[in-house]
Amino acid sequence: MNLSDLDSTGFVWSKKMMKMQIGVIALLVALSVVEFGLASPNTVPAFLWSPHLQAANGELDEAVNYQVMSAKDLVGSVFTHGGWSNFLCSEKKVEQPVDVALVFIGRELQSSDVSSKRNSDPSLVNTLNGLYTSSNFSLAFPYISAPEEERMESLLLSGLKEACPHNVGVSNIVFSDSCFVEDGTIQKLSDLQSFKDHLLARRETRKEGETDLVVLCSESSESHSERESISELVSSVEQSGSKYTALYVSDPYWYTSYKTLQRFLAESATGNSSSVGVSTTCDELCKFKSSLLEGILVGIVFLLILISGLCCMAGIDTPTRFETPQDS
Repeated sequence: MNLSDLDSTGFVWSKKMMKMQIGVIALLVALSVVEFGLASPNTVPAFLWSPHLQAANGELDEAVNYQVMSAKDLVGSVFTHGGWSNFLCSEKKVEQPVDVALVFIGRELQSSDVSSKRNSDPSLVNTLNGLYTSSNFSLAFPYISAPEEERMESLLLSGLKEACPHNVGVSNIVFSDSCFVEDGTIQKLSDLQSFKDHLLARRETRKEGETDLVVLCSESSESHSERESISELVSSVEQSGSKYTALYVSDPYWYTSYKTLQRFLAESATGNSSSVGVSTTCDELCKFKSSLLEGILVGIVFLLILISGLCCMAGIDTPTRFETPQDS
């Protein structure tokens, strides 16, 4: 081996070592980014079920869509795959009519709460699981991107108008006061008891083939939790003998925004937080920000290590000539 071969071999080896170090650092940075991405609360679950609808082949239909879809695509799937357009649009032929289409819009349940044993509300998850598994027709969407620009109830109304472009066949639409809808013609009810009274009255006045759309938006209340509201309303519909189909979807964005505003106003006040009744625990937004800062700090540390390693390797000079040993 001559001197030129030795010099080129050392240079190639140094170059391979540099690429290896850069690859390891890039892998560590990617793992930290993936960990941060999985920890961010950006997906919510949705469940569609009905004890009165049947699949096309007459067998039990329990399907799970594991794709991550937007809230708008979810509404479209409810009207198409869920069959809601068949009985909510007057121009379409109804093969399996239902009397009531229930929509429950939650505020706190996330995708991680369904898959993990340690969830925020195990009673709610168990209730939804019981309703889902005991129905003849059921669809599950575990990963729905939480809407950030438009609320779920607004997307539902927009999807209804798109699915029924000619004429909406819903005879009666009712929303709760906690839902945010700009249409002033829609009837709103104040509490859970008013929903029960409304369903009881509609049972007497509803004509055959008509379908009512009932939307209940959850709110922070000490009197009724989400599980209690769902259980009581479903029991009320079943006791009345009405056929129904139900959709549960979580929309925590606006609820989290309200808590953020409440915390900001509390911190801006001159008094302490206990005087305004604000909890000092770290909520989901707090955990999201802490994970973001942690990922940024870890990325900065790895970047400094990378720069230091490149500077050290750039300072290594391989000799271009070796002296020939003298014969003794």
